[in-house]
Amino acid sequence: MTTVGDLCDHLEAFAPARLAEEWDNVGLLVGRREATIQRVMTCLTITPISAAEAISHRADLIVAHHPLPFRALKRLTDDSTVGRMLLDLIGSQTAIYSPHTAFDSTAGGINQQLAEGLPLREIRPLVAIAGEPEHVGVGRYGRFEQPIPLREIEQRLMKLLGIDRLEGAGPAEREVSSAAVACGSAGQFLDAARQAGCDLLITGETNFHTCLEAEASGVSLLLPGHFASERFAVERLAESLQREFGDLSVWASRTEADPIRSIC
Repeated sequence: MTTVGDLCDHLEAFAPARLAEEWDNVGLLVGRREATIQRVMTCLTITPISAAEAISHRADLIVAHHPLPFRALKRLTDDSTVGRMLLDLIGSQTAIYSPHTAFDSTAGGINQQLAEGLPLREIRPLVAIAGEPEHVGVGRYGRFEQPIPLREIEQRLMKLLGIDRLEGAGPAEREVSSAAVACGSAGQFLDAARQAGCDLLITGETNFHTCLEAEASGVSLLLPGHFASERFAVERLAESLQREFGDLSVWASRTEADPIRSIC
């Protein structure tokens, strides 16, 4: 029988915790390593909706990209949403594992998948991690086989992520030779992208002032949304885990959705 520990060991080998940012909370966050499992759900974020799905479908383990809990708790009660979800999941004996920023930065992680999906060539980390191989690090950047219009990249990105809306900032009508990607909320890597000679930075979301800086520095931004920039990878992770652990039933949450919706 497969145990929680078996899944943890596999995920740690794929996305080692040492790759995570110092502020992050990764690894096995709830549960017993020796517990046997049969059903595993992946998701981007544990919310009341996705937690209810896991419980109703008798998931023994949730592999959630975003950690729960994320910050240290002084008490565990039903006075907060986090507390209620944790109490419900613990009560149903559902373990929680989160790879988060280790999954972003590992060799086959989210940013590598984004870069390959465009596709970019000569892909390398945007920011190196000391002591790690040259193909492991934060974000990714590379070049296109030949310069292509930004409009074509927009279409490629929307197809890759399965979305029909996209925001942008900075120069809009241009040919792009090289691009950087950094999933989630990663506007802080704009300067690193510029220094790497990139014409374009793709990140899930960023703030108004980063958009202004992109415009001033001549680097284009494409913003598919935090959810879209990462959700596709937890779907692929479910498929990978199912292949690796044939005795398990593994699925990506069928109920979670982007909390941000278009009004018109």
